[in-house]
Amino acid sequence: MLKISKLKRWLIAGIASFAVATSAQAADDKVYRLKLAETWPTNFPVFGDSPRNMAAMAEKMSGGRLQITIDSANKHKSPLGVFDMVRAGQYDMGHSASYYWKGKVPATMFFTTMPFGMTAPEQYAWFYYGGGMELMEKVYSEYNLMSFPGGNTGMQMGGWFQKEINTVDDLKGLKMRIPGFAGEVLAELGAKPTNIPPGEMYTALERRTIDALEWVGPSLDLRMGFHKIAPYYYTGWHEPATELQFLINKRSWDRLPEDLQEILRVSMRAASYEMYIQSYHESAENLAVIDKDYPNVQIKSFPPEVIEAVRGANTKLLTEYTEKDPLIKEILDSQAQYLKKARHWTDVSDKAYLNTIAN
Repeated sequence: MLKISKLKRWLIAGIASFAVATSAQAADDKVYRLKLAETWPTNFPVFGDSPRNMAAMAEKMSGGRLQITIDSANKHKSPLGVFDMVRAGQYDMGHSASYYWKGKVPATMFFTTMPFGMTAPEQYAWFYYGGGMELMEKVYSEYNLMSFPGGNTGMQMGGWFQKEINTVDDLKGLKMRIPGFAGEVLAELGAKPTNIPPGEMYTALERRTIDALEWVGPSLDLRMGFHKIAPYYYTGWHEPATELQFLINKRSWDRLPEDLQEILRVSMRAASYEMYIQSYHESAENLAVIDKDYPNVQIKSFPPEVIEAVRGANTKLLTEYTEKDPLIKEILDSQAQYLKKARHWTDVSDKAYLNTIAN
């Protein structure tokens, strides 16, 4: 009788669990709709593909229960205001780059990229295995926000210039569109950095409102037409692994069932990697076009004297930031410690391979 009694209890418990699960599934058949604001204009390639790939994956994996609509900058009219719109709940999500709001929360800019910092594989490893995600949560949680990697450009070019840069003096008074920490570094050397939304950059350079600009690399620069108005195209130092960001309003996240939260998390991660490989492919394709069709473009590297000065200004500013803000110091210390470890492996693997086959 004891065994039968136990069997009955197990059966009753199993039936009850099934009933609860069925009830929960029925309750969660409703559609959850989120709105996302992006910094990019309508139909903007690569960058704009990332949130759309994410939304498509989330809808498919959820069987249509999670639907995300995307408003481009043309609609919401605030390309550099994504942080504020998502924080206020005007939008549930955003897709942008964290250094665009460094003036509001300086600690956020270090999650995009840093001059002389990590490459994309190194940085992704830091985010997911080296404590980067935890530090990002520490920064954003204060503002009722969550942030996730949103797609990487890989190594960015140093920019398009109307005039050749031969000495440090050539940077003095230079009006250049360059955001983030790199803009502060150049300002330290006498340049005049500014930030301009993507849709306004060509006109500013064409009309000589600015003397130079950096955008991304061949993946996006060619279709922007910068090669038509600036002949000098410099290799990079300032953004070795530019990571875009998905922002989520914490209240919007908390309203989602656990399975949809996980679907959204996976969709963002997959879309981020997709953008990285897409950007790499597009850069390779477009660089070949530049070489073939635009011989007037001169691809150059900054002179050692300029790089040395830039590196010195970068070190000085980093020291000042760490002295003013303990949280920034924690972030930068984490990045520096991880970079030391990761770069040793990069040198032994990728760098050694390239050096070996070059001989």
